[in-house]
Amino acid sequence: MITMRDSMIHRRQFLTGALATSTLVVPPYELLAQSASQPFERWVSIFRSKAHARGISHATYDRVMSGLKPDMAVFALQRAQPEFKEQLWQYLNRRVSEWRIVTGRERARQYAGLFDKLERDFGVSRATLLGLWGMETAYGDPVVFQNHMRPVFPCLAALAWGEPRRRSYWETELINALRIVERGWSNPPEMRGSWAGAMGHTQWMPEVWLNIGADYDGDGRVNPFGRPDDALAGTCRYLIQRGKYRRGEPWGYEVKGPTPSGSRSYAAWQKAGVVRADGKPYPVPGAQARGWVPVAGGPKFLIGANFNAVKSYNPSMNYALAICHLGDRVLGGGPFVQDFPNSERAPTLAEVQEIQTRLTRLGFDTGGTDGRVGLQTMRAVANFQRKVSMEPDGYAGVKLLARLRQASSAGAR
Repeated sequence: MITMRDSMIHRRQFLTGALATSTLVVPPYELLAQSASQPFERWVSIFRSKAHARGISHATYDRVMSGLKPDMAVFALQRAQPEFKEQLWQYLNRRVSEWRIVTGRERARQYAGLFDKLERDFGVSRATLLGLWGMETAYGDPVVFQNHMRPVFPCLAALAWGEPRRRSYWETELINALRIVERGWSNPPEMRGSWAGAMGHTQWMPEVWLNIGADYDGDGRVNPFGRPDDALAGTCRYLIQRGKYRRGEPWGYEVKGPTPSGSRSYAAWQKAGVVRADGKPYPVPGAQARGWVPVAGGPKFLIGANFNAVKSYNPSMNYALAICHLGDRVLGGGPFVQDFPNSERAPTLAEVQEIQTRLTRLGFDTGGTDGRVGLQTMRAVANFQRKVSMEPDGYAGVKLLARLRQASSAGAR
């Protein structure tokens, strides 16, 4: 039986796998699918009966599976570990970047009417949706789809055929993807996503697409690609149904005062001297929140039910904090009042572009100078750091920029 947690974990392997390890040397075919008891072509022939028994017509099966080749890179992507270990402040600085904040504000203006309607219909705040959309695919940015998305049927078929540990899960998701084609909601060329099968603006697994997706633009099909209407409406439904999102409640706040521990209402926290770090009152004093201090000596937080709803999308506290903070920043909120220990401020967009430009001139290819820090920029940073005897953490920050300026000046003399 595939549990809800199984679905969340595999949907989230996109960020820890595909985006973190987009270029890999893939071992030989035979070594990647050692558990497969038969050639792939034979497995495709046998799997037909299982798919047909679960409602997939022979015509759809032939359309999708005939001549399909397994994407063997998925086995390396699945097992790969992230190359860089980030401290929380670095994680937040990279994700709550000026590029994402500025672009998020543009999307908030562009789709203001859509966000108004989503808030009326579902009660999910636009801050939450903008943070999640920005985190997952940089607001549906074409560069993300071009560089990090791959056809999902070769991926899911490879995993259903050759992955021994969770074969029933991958078989189910492959059949779910076939059902999407069967319903006429999409087609194989359009269905590009992560190596694990997550697709669209907000990265739905096929199961989520089928069971929680919404035809919000009224075109007769549920589609997380193209216009963001369906993707954002389906994400609202996900947050409500699986995350228990509560209309009108905040995700939480950075606070100051005594270190919060345990759970109580915001009104009770106020009486205990735990107040918002920005000095504003708690707007929903009766809502419950619990204390959280992710790093000793860093910012303190009160987090409520809607923080947990965001975390249902990915069981990571840091991920949820980044989404909530990004959404707040997009809507005009400021940075955290309390700094993290030994942290540095986030670089501006211009500073990131300068970092990329200087690295490129020094022979460290960043893959462009657009101000977005992806894997190639992180590798270039780490290679430069090794050369100058810095810790090779791959973090493109203001201290690195100072060292780059110094190196450039030395080279010019």
